[in-house]
Amino acid sequence: MPDNDLKQLSKFLSYILRHNPGALGLNMDWQGWVGVDAILTKAAPPVTRRQIEEVVRTSSKQRFSLSPDGLKIRANQGHSLAVDLGLTPCRPPATLFHGTAERSLPAVLCEGLKPMQRQHVHLSPDAETARSVGMRHGTPAVLSIDAARMAAEGHEFLLSANGVWLCPAVPAQYLLH
Repeated sequence: MPDNDLKQLSKFLSYILRHNPGALGLNMDWQGWVGVDAILTKAAPPVTRRQIEEVVRTSSKQRFSLSPDGLKIRANQGHSLAVDLGLTPCRPPATLFHGTAERSLPAVLCEGLKPMQRQHVHLSPDAETARSVGMRHGTPAVLSIDAARMAAEGHEFLLSANGVWLCPAVPAQYLLH
C-alpha cells in the first residue's frame, strides 16, 4: 500500500478510534476496543485486514494496538471519549516535554497545560518529539515540565503503549522556562 494511502488510513482510524466510532456505527467498549471486522464491514472506501495490520505495524507514531488475538483494535492515546486504557500510574523521567504553538504560550504559561478536548495532556520524553508535535499547530514552542517535582507532589502520570506520557493537567508552576 502506498505511504500516502497508509497515512490516510491512519488518519481515518485515529478519527474513529479516538473521537467518533459512531461515524461508522461502531461499538467501542469501555477500554477503547473496536472489532476489526466491524471496521472492515463498514469502512468506505473499503479497507482490508492487511492494510489495518500494516498501519499498526509500520506507523512511526505507533498510534494503535491490536488485541493479542488480532480481533480488536484501539488507539493507544489521544481519546476525546472517556475510555480506560488500563494504564498503571508510574514514575516519569525527571523532565518531560510538551510541544505547542508559539501563539499559545501566553495562555499556557499563565494557566498551565490542560487536556482541552482530550482525556489527558500528552507529554514527550524528548524535546525533538515535542517539537514535531508543536509543528502541527504552527510555529513550534517546546516546554519543559518538572515531572519529578509533579510526581513527588502527588500528580499521576501514565505511560501509553507508544511511549507518550499522559497526565490530567500540568499546572503552570511545573513549567520550566
